[in-house]
Amino acid sequence: MRLDDAGIRKTALVVGANGVIGRNLIEYLVTLPEWDIIGISRRGGEDTSRVRYIAADLLSPEDSRRRLEALPEVTHIFYAAYQERPTWAELVPPNLAMLVNVVEAIEPRAHHLQHISLMQGYKVYGAHLGPFKTPARETDANHMPPEFNIDQQNFLEKQQLGKSWTWSAIRPSVVCGFALGNPMNLAMVIAVYASLSKELELPLRFPGKPGAYHSLLEMTDAGLLAQATVWAATDTRCANQAFNITNGDLFRWDELWPKIAAFFGLDTAPPLPMSLSVVMEDKEQLWNGMVEKYGLEPNSYQDVSSWGFGDFVFSWDYDFFADGSKARRFGFHEFIETEVMFMRIFADFRSRKIIP
Repeated sequence: MRLDDAGIRKTALVVGANGVIGRNLIEYLVTLPEWDIIGISRRGGEDTSRVRYIAADLLSPEDSRRRLEALPEVTHIFYAAYQERPTWAELVPPNLAMLVNVVEAIEPRAHHLQHISLMQGYKVYGAHLGPFKTPARETDANHMPPEFNIDQQNFLEKQQLGKSWTWSAIRPSVVCGFALGNPMNLAMVIAVYASLSKELELPLRFPGKPGAYHSLLEMTDAGLLAQATVWAATDTRCANQAFNITNGDLFRWDELWPKIAAFFGLDTAPPLPMSLSVVMEDKEQLWNGMVEKYGLEPNSYQDVSSWGFGDFVFSWDYDFFADGSKARRFGFHEFIETEVMFMRIFADFRSRKIIP
């Protein structure tokens, strides 16, 4: 039996277990013997000796209660679920509802609930709207709604008043790691784009806005993010606090892009602005042929495609970074070089036979 300092068994409920954030969080928690782990997602998952998966429709209050009310052992909720919608305003109702449904299903029954961790992002700072104040800090003022990240945090703050449990808000930059069927996976975008370019004997051109090639950016490694998330959820100094979590370095695509091309054995050519969502729309047959030709895992083209997210990131023709010093002041000192992160992830994709 795994117990914490108070004699209570630690049980993590990871909401959004199959996304790039949730998947990597579970992988990290599995390395920590004091944790029992339950993963929640729409698709569920295959149970292991350490992880139990539950499929649930979190948009339904009834299904949420039915699936989650039988989990009184939960001590920590790690919320990383996300529903994509066409507009910023349309993102609010489903993403707020899912969090509310999870908390209202778990809280009355989990009498040893200690912490709720909320995964956010730089949308809190208005980074998705255009040039924003950099470096962004946790103390920056909120922007004009709609914004579901802010609504989610407001809900948690009000829900926590007078309660013994605490919350934390984790704010990564673009998160990179392994996941399939994820709408926000930049590393997969680049890896598949480079693989298709190589198959077509083309150089690797940066596809974004001209100014984006020279903007100052940062990323967040999914493994590093997992460590920071657990740290903030278990260190009492972090109670009811928000933290920017990043790799710890800055970069520009104009320096990193040629190194990425070299990894794939490609030359570069001058950037050419294009919508990946448009130019990749007809590449499914090419991809399926590559899967057979190179003996890749039979992942569908849809499962390895996040072209809309790639277009979004490559459109940032303004600086995009935050101040990560608060986490260091509170005690989290891990870091990773972004170039090393990308090369490691691409190598991992190859070892898993996701790309040639």
